Order: sequence, then C-alpha cells, then structure tokens
Amino acid sequence: MMPKIVVTQPIHEEVLARLMQVGEVVMNPGPEPWSEAELHRHLKDADAMMAFMPDRVDQRTLLHAPRLKTIACALKGYDNFDLKACAQAGVSVSFVPDLLTEPTAELAIGLAIAAARHVLAGDVSVRKSYAGWRPQLYGMGLHGSIVAVVGLGAVGRAIVDRLCGFGCAQLLGVDPHGDDERLTMVSLGEALSQSDYVILAVPLLDVTRHLVNDTMLEGVRRGQILVNIGRGSVVDEAAVARALKDERLGAYAADVYEMEDWLLADRPRQIHPELLQHPSTVFTPHIGSAVKKVRRAIELQAAENLLLALSGSEPLAHYEASH
Repeated sequence: MMPKIVVTQPIHEEVLARLMQVGEVVMNPGPEPWSEAELHRHLKDADAMMAFMPDRVDQRTLLHAPRLKTIACALKGYDNFDLKACAQAGVSVSFVPDLLTEPTAELAIGLAIAAARHVLAGDVSVRKSYAGWRPQLYGMGLHGSIVAVVGLGAVGRAIVDRLCGFGCAQLLGVDPHGDDERLTMVSLGEALSQSDYVILAVPLLDVTRHLVNDTMLEGVRRGQILVNIGRGSVVDEAAVARALKDERLGAYAADVYEMEDWLLADRPRQIHPELLQHPSTVFTPHIGSAVKKVRRAIELQAAENLLLALSGSEPLAHYEASH
C-alpha cells in the first residue's frame, strides 16, 4: 500500500511529481491554510506531512494523526512544532536550515533602507501628485551609521556580510554565544543606546521572548531604526508602538509578527493596531525566503527529507526533542 502524504500548501510541479512517485499526495491548493478540522481530517490516515509556515503541530494535532511517521518542514524555525510531543509519538521532524539564509538577509537590508529613507511615503507622494524635487522626506543612510546586529547565527552573519559593503561607521554585534571579528561585541542595552540601526535576527526561545521590551526601549538612541526579521515575539509590539508614539524610535520595519507564533497560547491574534496605523513603519508578509528559485529549492529539500524518513533513513537535517 502506498503511503499517504499530506502537503499543507501548494508546491512546485517538480516537487509534487517527485512525491507522487512514491505515495498518494493530498495537497492544499492554497494559499489559505486548512482549518484545524480539515487538517485533522486529512491527517487521520496520513503517513507523512510536508509543513509550511502557517502550520502548528502539537499534541492535539498528533492525536488526530495515529499513522504519522514524519513531518518535513519547508522552513527553518521550529517554534510552532512541539518537538517533545512529536518525539513521544514517534514522529520525526526535519527542516531546511540553510536555504533561507541569503534571501532573508537581503530582505533585512531592504527593510532597513525602506524604513530609514521613507520609501513608502515617497512612493505615495509620487503617485499622489509629483511636481518635481522638494526639500522633504530626508532620512538616514547606512553609510556612516552605527549598525547593530542582534543574533549571530547564519542569518545574522549573512546580514553582516552585506553591511560590510555599505561603509558603516561601526558594526556592533549582540550574541552571548557568538562572535565575529568584524564586529564590536556589546550588550543589547548598549546596542540600543548607541546604534542608528538595530537589526534583530534572533530565534524565539524562552529567553528571547520580548527581548525588546519597554525597559530596553527606555534607553534607545532617539530616532533609531529597528528591524525585525527573526521572530515576531522577540519584540513586544505594544512596547514598540509606544516607543514610536513617543518618537524614541524613528521607525520600525518587520517581516515577522507576534500573532504568527502559533504555539504561544497568549500570543496576540493580530498585529498591534497602532503599529499598522503609524506612518513610520514598513511591513512585509513574512517573505524572507520568498524568492522563486529559493522556494523551489526549499520544497525539493523538504521532499527529500520526507522521502528519506519514509524509507527509514535519517533526513539531512532533523530536529532533536531537546530543543
């Protein structure tokens, strides 16, 4: 009997064909995720699942998937997957650790520039009524600025790679477990008080939730550009809204949001409305890896991980329950 493979978002034709060679594939046509009830219905006799960013897997999910052997995540972070529950249920969880690094680092730089140079306001101005240059929308460049990168994992280091070409006055690093000879290592408080830009590339852990909060933002350098491409709940969005209102922060740009951290029971259910209304914000809909050739490669890698697990082999990259 061929295994049943549940794919929770539409995938590239080449990837779909690869999976169909070995099993019966049930794929969500997307782009909206299945409801919990619909997902449970598909998982009740599934052997494998390819998961994407909107998915959450916890003990309740696993109770509705008694035959499930493996979950292949077409993503890097494991925040929304209860790894201990998966291990107890005998379900392996694999991921794609490297392919998202470069495009996410590129987006971080793009968000920083868009926020500091008033790109959105400029676009609106031109579309509304443009009569030529006027002395307006003066911002701040990366050249000659002090920039801090918080979190020196693969994405953080890739951001530093790109910043090195901008002629920044100084590059600061914040990471108790990392180092980089190109950076001056400082505490988070020092980074917030000294930097023109702070870019967050931090995973969501117990110790990093609301790492940037009211207390930290009390000492922020006035006019600072804060960029978050790590995880939404690394910042307290309400605190950021207050810092923008008080003009302590110059701008906030993000690709990730607290509402997306599905396993946190007390997460907000929407992006903070004051952030959405503030003119000094730039937001993208979690598109850090949304580059066509990159997404295809991610899906191919996830499919390979899934097939390896079904064959009894170890996926190329898998989670340990100790996380």
